Amino acid sequence: MAESFGDFERRGWEDSAVCAQYDDYFSRITTRSIGALLDAVHLGDGDHVLDVATGPGYVAGAAAPRVARVVGVDFSRQQLKRARRRYPSVTFEQGDAGALPFESASFDVVISNYGMPHFPEPDLFLREAFRVLRGAGPLAFTVWDVPSVAKGLGTVDGAIQRHGSLDVGLPVGPSFFLFSDPGQSHESLARAGFEAISITKVPQLWELPGADDLFETVLNATVRAGATLRAQRPEALAAIRESIREGMAGYASGGGYRVPMDAVLATAIKPRGDA
Repeated sequence: MAESFGDFERRGWEDSAVCAQYDDYFSRITTRSIGALLDAVHLGDGDHVLDVATGPGYVAGAAAPRVARVVGVDFSRQQLKRARRRYPSVTFEQGDAGALPFESASFDVVISNYGMPHFPEPDLFLREAFRVLRGAGPLAFTVWDVPSVAKGLGTVDGAIQRHGSLDVGLPVGPSFFLFSDPGQSHESLARAGFEAISITKVPQLWELPGADDLFETVLNATVRAGATLRAQRPEALAAIRESIREGMAGYASGGGYRVPMDAVLATAIKPRGDA
């Protein structure tokens, strides 16, 4: 049988080299959203918080000093090893976003920083988040904005379309930018039962020291996009690299590069009184 998208993602994030590269390089931009994400849910010192797709644990670690208890959950054992080393006082558990290993109504807050594009069934995660939340509890998640706004991803996407192919036989999963659409986020959250839905933008700049750093980070520190690059013909990959390098020239600043990588932040609340 062909590999499923879920199995593809799990296999990719069990690669210790990919996790190390993500931790060292891609987290420089993903961590920029943590402040906005945590502020959006108005954490209280008595809250029990669940961080889904915790990865190396940065969000859970940032939340821990502000709340009574935080749990980070991820399907990747490799990522959890890193999270536990970095934040030994935080609880981290292995689990699937579509079948969270927790009792119903056991958390006051659920958050996820860029987890949605990696879930085979993101709507199932939203239903699970609703289940494990207590009534009146908030959910918040971040995703990347569309490629025309998140210019780092747009530069890579455009180079692949010009010189290679996005269709390289990878397992089919939800569109990486599905929840970049505020209408889609609102619809899915409402269908899961949430109310007081709000979709906002988070302006961010990805600071990179070299013109090749965007290409190298996407190639080595991501799963879906990295596999797309590695599947290109050698001559196409060389042209893609050069095209990305040329695209980076427009973001040169002070000896490095400052690339717009805006995020979309969705927040919602489980109705009070719902079990």
